[in-house]
Amino acid sequence: MPCTTLLVGKLASADGSTLIARNSDSGAGSYTPKKFVAVLPQDQPRSYTSVISKVTIELPDDPMPYACVPNAMKDEGEWASAGINAANVAMTATETITSNPRVQGADPLVKGGIGEEDLVTIVLPYVRTAKEGCLRLGSLLEQYGTYEMNGIGFCDSKDVWWLETIGGHHWMARRLPDDAYAVIPNQLGLDFFDFSDPENFIGSADLETFVKDNSLDLRMDPEEPFNPRDAFGSHDDSDHTYNTPRAWWA
Repeated sequence: MPCTTLLVGKLASADGSTLIARNSDSGAGSYTPKKFVAVLPQDQPRSYTSVISKVTIELPDDPMPYACVPNAMKDEGEWASAGINAANVAMTATETITSNPRVQGADPLVKGGIGEEDLVTIVLPYVRTAKEGCLRLGSLLEQYGTYEMNGIGFCDSKDVWWLETIGGHHWMARRLPDDAYAVIPNQLGLDFFDFSDPENFIGSADLETFVKDNSLDLRMDPEEPFNPRDAFGSHDDSDHTYNTPRAWWA
């Protein structure tokens, strides 16, 4: 099955656990071997350079130990994919998602930015809650930009958060309700965002202005809830055959 993410809140699981999971696909006719590693603080780089984009990022000097599942072959970089750190924060990166030409015109992707190869390595060792994970990744996206659209899951013992990138530098994230679960295929998934509720919805500091200035809000009635999937996501026929059926099946 193509790459698909599952998020489960603590009141939706059988034993009160928060859960995030994702299958990792490979290109047609190929197989990407992975390995499980524990990364100790002394082994974590202080200056990180991406193999794909060549971006160099200076990292904090206080990383936590963490475990992850990088590519066994490093020809395309680290690709740590998923992991959990010593503060019991888990992260899965990433679910490739979609966008549309209006978003790309307003905030183009950044060729020399960060991407799936990099995210776990530059975020997970430095966060102590799932929400902190969103905020750290968000600040990196704003500073360095990204060359692709991705969705990233975070969880700690209490909360599950889901972050989606928007164009080159923008992002949004929402806390999964405790009694809910979500199945996310390869498309931008959030269909509701409340700009007035920072406890459960966070994003780029200028996100609301970005939407207004670039006429991305497609609501006919401004009293209706804001739908990010309409504003930022794709509207292709392929979504109805490739993405939506997979989500409904799961």
